[in-house]
Amino acid sequence: MQLKIMPKKKRLPAGRVALILFLCQMISALEVPLDPKLLEDLVQPPTITQQSPKDYIIDPRENIVIQCEAKGKPPPSFSWTRNGTHFDIDKDPLVTMKPGSGTLTINIMSEGKAETYEGVYQCTARNERGAAISNNIVVRPSRSPLWTKEKLEPITLRNGQSLVLPCRPPLGLPPPIIFWMDNSFQRLPQSERVSQGLNGDLYFSNVLPEDTREDYICYARFNHTQTIQQKQPISVKVISVDELNDTIAANLSDTEFYSAKPNRERPPTFLTPEGNTSNKEELRGNVLSLECIAEGLPTPVIYWIKEDGTLPTNRTFYRNFKKTLQIIQVSEADSGNYQCIAKNALGAIHHTISVTVKAAPYWILAPQNLVLSPGEDGSLICRANGNPKPRISWLSNGVPIEIAPDDPSRKIDGDTIIFSNVQERSSAVYQCNASNEYGYLLANAFVNVLAEPPRILTSANTLYQVIANRPALLDCAFFGSPLPTIEWFKGAKGSALRDDIYVLHENGTLEIPVAQKDSTGTYTCVARNKLGMAKNEVHLEIKDPTRIIKQPEYAVVQRGSTVSFECKVKHDHTLTLTITWLKDNGELPSDGRFTVDKDHLEVADVRDSDGGAYTCVANTTLDMVSASAVLSVVDVPNPPFDLELTDQLDKSVQLSWTPGDDNNNPIIKFIIEYEDAMHEAGLWHHQTEVPGMQTTAQLKLSPYVNYSFRVMAVNSLGRSLPSEPSEQYLTKAAEPDTNPMAVEGLGSEPDNLVITWKPLNGFESNGPGLQYKVSWRQKDGDDEWASVVVANVSKYIVSGTPTFVPYLIKVQALNDVGFAPEPAVVMGHSGEDLPMVAPGNVHVNVVNSTLAEVNWDPVPLKSIRGHLQGYRIYYWKAQEGSLKRNRRHIEKKILTFQGNKTHGMLPGLEPFSHYALNVRVVNGKGEGPASPDRVFNTPEGVPSAPSSLKIINPTLDSLTLEWDPPSRPNGILTEYTLKYQPINSTHELGPLVDLKIPANKTRWTLKNLNFSTRYKFYFYAQTAAGSGSQITEEAVTTVDEGKLAGILPPDVGAGKAMASRQVDIATQGWFIGLMCAVALLILILLIVCFIRRNKGGKYPVKEKEDAHADPEIQPMKEDDGTFGEYRSLESDAEDHKPLKKGSRTPSDRTVKKEDSDDSLVDYGEGVNGQFNEDGSFIGQYSGKKEKEPAEGNESSEAPSPVNAMNSFV
Repeated sequence: MQLKIMPKKKRLPAGRVALILFLCQMISALEVPLDPKLLEDLVQPPTITQQSPKDYIIDPRENIVIQCEAKGKPPPSFSWTRNGTHFDIDKDPLVTMKPGSGTLTINIMSEGKAETYEGVYQCTARNERGAAISNNIVVRPSRSPLWTKEKLEPITLRNGQSLVLPCRPPLGLPPPIIFWMDNSFQRLPQSERVSQGLNGDLYFSNVLPEDTREDYICYARFNHTQTIQQKQPISVKVISVDELNDTIAANLSDTEFYSAKPNRERPPTFLTPEGNTSNKEELRGNVLSLECIAEGLPTPVIYWIKEDGTLPTNRTFYRNFKKTLQIIQVSEADSGNYQCIAKNALGAIHHTISVTVKAAPYWILAPQNLVLSPGEDGSLICRANGNPKPRISWLSNGVPIEIAPDDPSRKIDGDTIIFSNVQERSSAVYQCNASNEYGYLLANAFVNVLAEPPRILTSANTLYQVIANRPALLDCAFFGSPLPTIEWFKGAKGSALRDDIYVLHENGTLEIPVAQKDSTGTYTCVARNKLGMAKNEVHLEIKDPTRIIKQPEYAVVQRGSTVSFECKVKHDHTLTLTITWLKDNGELPSDGRFTVDKDHLEVADVRDSDGGAYTCVANTTLDMVSASAVLSVVDVPNPPFDLELTDQLDKSVQLSWTPGDDNNNPIIKFIIEYEDAMHEAGLWHHQTEVPGMQTTAQLKLSPYVNYSFRVMAVNSLGRSLPSEPSEQYLTKAAEPDTNPMAVEGLGSEPDNLVITWKPLNGFESNGPGLQYKVSWRQKDGDDEWASVVVANVSKYIVSGTPTFVPYLIKVQALNDVGFAPEPAVVMGHSGEDLPMVAPGNVHVNVVNSTLAEVNWDPVPLKSIRGHLQGYRIYYWKAQEGSLKRNRRHIEKKILTFQGNKTHGMLPGLEPFSHYALNVRVVNGKGEGPASPDRVFNTPEGVPSAPSSLKIINPTLDSLTLEWDPPSRPNGILTEYTLKYQPINSTHELGPLVDLKIPANKTRWTLKNLNFSTRYKFYFYAQTAAGSGSQITEEAVTTVDEGKLAGILPPDVGAGKAMASRQVDIATQGWFIGLMCAVALLILILLIVCFIRRNKGGKYPVKEKEDAHADPEIQPMKEDDGTFGEYRSLESDAEDHKPLKKGSRTPSDRTVKKEDSDDSLVDYGEGVNGQFNEDGSFIGQYSGKKEKEPAEGNESSEAPSPVNAMNSFV
């Protein structure tokens, strides 16, 4: 079992923490948690934490510092080797080691030379658990040698020849950076023609006279020592052959002439690389640089391709005017043949570069630190790759493993060391070395055998506060050997939290992916291994998120106005909220015009500089939200100015202008208008529009117009004021370009033809003397065109034409200069007359009670005498036998059917009605004669709803309905249908009762209904055609006479009848009389009972009842003066039920003889007597107990005779 030591995670603010898995970070060594208490007694082998680079180039002018830092427990000691042998630093006074560190400082600034300490250094960090070693650090001082002195002859060459100026810098460490400058330290300009190669030479594809100069200087900059070395200047002179005479040419020696080639155009040839092919080798991960520089005249252009492949798109770059191809992060896949092509107008050449990518060793899987418990197994794996494939070798505590002390728990298998049943003495640091001819990799990995009980490193009772609906991460940094198992619990008695809701990370962290309010509470982390157990409690609070419920809105304002931004924020009340306003992500200007008040920002007297993005930032300790809005300070543009007319031609002119200020809002377009001072002075017309980036326009002109122009600028806010008018420009006269539009020929009378047109305006006349030539002839005849020239009018009337005959018409414009083009011919008709014939064979087909179809024969076209508009049906409702007599008083309806229709539908007819109709044909002149009247009858239809429905005279068990018949019976009523059903207190509907009522009734009484019950009624009429629309109503029967009259709901809904009347019964005369009669009757009964008792008569009911002390008999209450109630045993449970038939008071509030009598014999001594064995009365008279205030309304319920009697006895 492997044991992992988990790092203690730095706790981030819970509201901002990212979803990070704090797992073991194994780069070169496994980190032991830096908990002070843990480090006091936890041993750990050394780990190299910092070291100098493998190739360490030092500045010889400064002290040499070779770094070597390591950690471990106990702290490691350090030693060094130099060139493979022990480096005794104590014997060299210039060398010191930093206390508590292995870093060396060699003081060469006081004395000594850097070259003395050049060599290969290696650091070893050692403690009782093992030894870790550093890389081999090759220390070399940087070098910046001077150029060797050389004498450079001036170079003279003809115009157009190629040239290479060599640099050949001295070899330095590291290599210098090369660049060319002149004596003034100005970089020499480079181009496709002149460029610097990768080797530092300056290449000219062809030279020009301007290349002549005496200060071509190559510089080498050595960055490490911050020095620049300079080559001797090179002089170049470019001459033309025409400038040389034969004498000068004869005196020039061969060495003075760079080349004797004649100055002429030539195809490309490569200056570098040479030949047709070359090879290039590069290491994996480096930058591959391929170069091709060609000469030729004209200057060649370079292209690159990869044979049998494509260049990687995201890693390919072109430098030096495409003469250099660079591929970054090169890999083995980039090996292959690359071809550069040089091309000019005279030809092309190519060069192939074969690229091979090698690789220094690189890690596939570096060995990782192992922390094991005694008796556990583990392994170290070291896998690397490279080209060629690297060789893997192992070291133990810095010693090759082949000669290292033997360890029985260790077994080597190539790139893997396998450990089994390790013991504490197995602890060591192992080194894996992977090397090939291009480099090496060295990695330290320790095996640390520990036995430690679990420890939780997270502070106890840590409080986490998290925003709702965000992840919550609860830390439980732990350590133990063997690796402890981690469990989380919520609450005091909670069960272990599982992965289905929570995420349990390997480092002990508990993640709640979406924390909710119910996630609040105490969480316990428990770590266990075989050596013990540890636990820790943390607390989680969930806070409401901060939200911007009203964001600032984008604003566009004009200068000088005031703008306000609002930012309303809702946040958790337990957190402190801070609202900050930013402008362009910076602080607001310190200006009194900016006012911040709670959630508002106001900017007064807005200026152009106030434009930008304003951001409202709402911060709490746990979260932050923001919202931005842009303020644009804009205005309409200023008008253009400096209008100028140029290129003035007969039919065009160019207008130019200068735009005014756009006032921070880009000009979208310019609008150009013109004024015709000759024809419409003071009236400006739209000429054209041009884009906002354009300040000139070529304008098309019309003849014989005195033009003036003006320009307006337009942006998103609107248009500017017009510019000042341009100068006037009068164009020459010409014949008209167009003829009149909208030419028509229509007769106003049966014997004429009215020809009309839209005349040309003055702008379209193109010259003075505008007239019109009007021509016409019959379409179907052989007549010649008849023509007339008229003045500038819009109508001409031709008289004496036949009725409704087609004519061909044309109207041509002319002026003093000439005629317009030949006009188009249009067709018209002479005047129409009324139709002569009525439609025939009119007949009607009744479809249903409201729809009929009318059919007729069409009228012959010749008899229509005009354009057929359609047919018109006149129809009306009439009494039978009085069709002609009442015609003047009948309202007729008209339906028009356009076109040559022969039938039409008449909708909306009234059922059970008598109708008449006729049909007429219609043309442009009017209607023709009517057809003979046709009569028809519509069948019966369903009636409309009854006009009204009222419910009157409500009683306990009956309701009376009154109604008015339907306003539109649409036939003969056959009967009415009444349906009703009760509605209980929960608004549920009871069974539906269906009742048929004769048609001659307008009133109906329903009996045997339940008292104090709401009913819903559905009422409709019927004819032979079916049932009509229903009307609904609701009503309530009255309560029992023994109940208060006011218990019904005071409002049963608008438009519904309230059947019960809220009346105080105690004030009614009949009620007072009834009460007096009842009192008299009781008095007589008492007297009779008293006499009979004294004579040994009937069984005294009252005494018997008193003897049994029936609890249901309530005495008279003295405090409110009301009577007690005598109840049966079942009466309490039936207080709200209807009284049984035969025992309830009739609804007309009179006591019938069979229900109430003045003899007690009827109550108890008959065959069906209702007394118990002891003679007590068990009658069914019972009422609901009502408590009323003493001064209030007493119960209007009429007490039963028995109750009254028992109350007085």
